[in-house]
Amino acid sequence: MITLGEVQETNKMIREMNLDVRTITMGISLMDCAHSDLAVFNRNIYDKITRLGEKLVQTGEDLERQFGIPIVNKRVSVTPISIAAGGLKTDSYVPVAETLDKAAKEIGVNFLGGFSALVHKGFTESDLKLIHSIPEALAVTERVCSSVNIGTSRSGINMDAVKLMGSIVKRTAELTSDRDSAGCSKLVIFCNAVEDNPFMAGAFHGVGEPECVINVGVSGPGVVKRALEEVKHKDFESLCETIKRTAFKVTRVGQLVAQETSKRLGVPFGIVDLSLAPTPEIGDSIAEIFQAMGLEEAGAPGTTAALAILNDNVKKGGVMASSNVGGLSGAFIPVSEDHGMIEAVQKGALTLEKLEAMTCVCSVGLDMIAIPGDTSEATLSGIIADEAAIGMINNKTTAVRIIPVIGKGVGEIAEFGGLLGYAPVMPVNGFSCAGFIDRGGRIPAPIHSFKN
Repeated sequence: MITLGEVQETNKMIREMNLDVRTITMGISLMDCAHSDLAVFNRNIYDKITRLGEKLVQTGEDLERQFGIPIVNKRVSVTPISIAAGGLKTDSYVPVAETLDKAAKEIGVNFLGGFSALVHKGFTESDLKLIHSIPEALAVTERVCSSVNIGTSRSGINMDAVKLMGSIVKRTAELTSDRDSAGCSKLVIFCNAVEDNPFMAGAFHGVGEPECVINVGVSGPGVVKRALEEVKHKDFESLCETIKRTAFKVTRVGQLVAQETSKRLGVPFGIVDLSLAPTPEIGDSIAEIFQAMGLEEAGAPGTTAALAILNDNVKKGGVMASSNVGGLSGAFIPVSEDHGMIEAVQKGALTLEKLEAMTCVCSVGLDMIAIPGDTSEATLSGIIADEAAIGMINNKTTAVRIIPVIGKGVGEIAEFGGLLGYAPVMPVNGFSCAGFIDRGGRIPAPIHSFKN
């Protein structure tokens, strides 16, 4: 039971420390929408999404007013379209993406995730249709998000998919070049993707999930930063304890919102994802947490250790506050969405290579990173392969959401707008990996015993 006292305590965090519920995400299964005819399939998915999601936005707004808790986004995730559309007789899934976009606009959600494929062991015909449809789909829609899972710790890495996704990212950038290649901000390439992630752009409704479910994502970098300022000169045990206690309080906010949303919509409560996801707002930054820990800038020696401390203790505090903590839960490090990260890049403290090292211990991976538009497809694939290898070997979720900004070079600024923010274009290692990527095939899964 969540008490009134806990609600009152969170009000201070909301007013003074930028605490918010980042998203209420409704997961919807589209398995029963399957049909071979494109028009029928589109009608089925549109009708189901608009029927189940009809009251989602209004419910979120009602809860905001009742509890005074900002709920920034209301979103929907659906069954990966490559699965739901497996029997479809069509050469392109772009019309399906347009239907999803239309449904998202009708119910008023910010984003809809699930234009996705799971290809970690190989491709079906439907997977290939979907992947080849991604660039155009993201160019012609506003709210649709896409993801592709190219590896797991149990199956290894599909390097044919890695090579293909390098070209897909580049083509997506080209088709949205008039918007600083922003289509790539809606595309995530995963290793070890999870089925209940409420955060975009990587959310999809897994096949092991119920018919419909409510997942909530809570974010509170500002709250953690403020708490750490109170223990500025204390030891690491005090630091860790402070993060755990703060994460507990933040998770309880998500628990309250998730339970109330579930009850009012008559939809099962799935999970609370406690991920410290920053925004471009001052005081809502992961980089500022590092500074509160004692680092001059994000990227300074010790940054990976600081992130490991943060990620682990956020999880420890969260699991004590809710029996349904899931999703990704930890700390995100998207460059464009964190003003402190942006400043660190501009000062030369934070590089792509340091960010890659940090992904070994964060919740996801290389996120919202702008790179030169003339970066080759092979280099993009190499970056994806490196990140997937980190996830595969360490048995954790990793991802790449990288944006080759067509027409821009190192040091120039790419503008994405809203929560996506802006980012300085970062340099990329110029040496070629084409011979490695061109090998094709699959990297076998690592051994799961004899752990060192």
